[in-house]
Amino acid sequence: MLNIDLHCHSVVSDGLLTPARLVEHAALRGVKVLALTDHDDVAGLTEARIAAREKNIILINGVEISVTWQGRTLHIIGLGIDPEYPPLEQGLASIREGRVERARNIAAHLDRCGIHGSFEGAYAYAGDGRLIGRTHFARFLVEKGYAKDVRSVFKKYLVKGKPGYTPHQWATLKDAVNWIRGSSGQAVIAHPARYQLGKNVLEALLHEFRDLGGTGLEIISPSHTSDQTKLFAHHAERLNLLASCGSDYHGPGESYFDLGQLPPLPAGCTPIWHDWNIEQN
Repeated sequence: MLNIDLHCHSVVSDGLLTPARLVEHAALRGVKVLALTDHDDVAGLTEARIAAREKNIILINGVEISVTWQGRTLHIIGLGIDPEYPPLEQGLASIREGRVERARNIAAHLDRCGIHGSFEGAYAYAGDGRLIGRTHFARFLVEKGYAKDVRSVFKKYLVKGKPGYTPHQWATLKDAVNWIRGSSGQAVIAHPARYQLGKNVLEALLHEFRDLGGTGLEIISPSHTSDQTKLFAHHAERLNLLASCGSDYHGPGESYFDLGQLPPLPAGCTPIWHDWNIEQN
């Protein structure tokens, strides 16, 4: 079987490795098919594709779009997208602009609880400033000694109900799916267990997503327990959704799964790559 990973991040969003170094690491880990899915940005795909050719890796154009649905933040992955599709380009640019506003609000919240300089500190970790996210704030807070690691920062400061949390309106689910489909891609709900949705709310999301033209569910994810993996495999089979898998790799020391470490999909799942002809590429 091919070693496939369809969810990871580079420095273009909130990963630690450049797109080229990410591909090199994937090659060392035995990955043969890799999707680079940076948050709300596709700027790393060209560099990743050049490196993938050198390493004999099949690179899938990807993106992870921030979405607001019924007051909740969701992430929708696009696989096999055309990164130059104008509505997708424009939509992602608008989301990135919104990220700056959210970053200022996060910094203001942290300032009120005695943590100063976080906006500038987060941007120092964001590099060239293309995209700013909570992970950049988390790295700054670790640097300043407010928590031992990035995961701890999120739990202590950056999730709902904590001092640095601020709500934000992202793209609609309809827009995200339409951008992906319009660019010839397939839309996938990333790490669905992370959203902690009740049974009825989850059912509503899955049906709306499917009716909008959504294609798949991320079944294998470091955010899922074994029972959750089985549950979402059941939902995918029941609703005729395809199964995806991804490490959500951000870099050394910040990821539960390394690239190439994913277990196989559960029996009964139809892989999202079942008709990609990737073994012939």
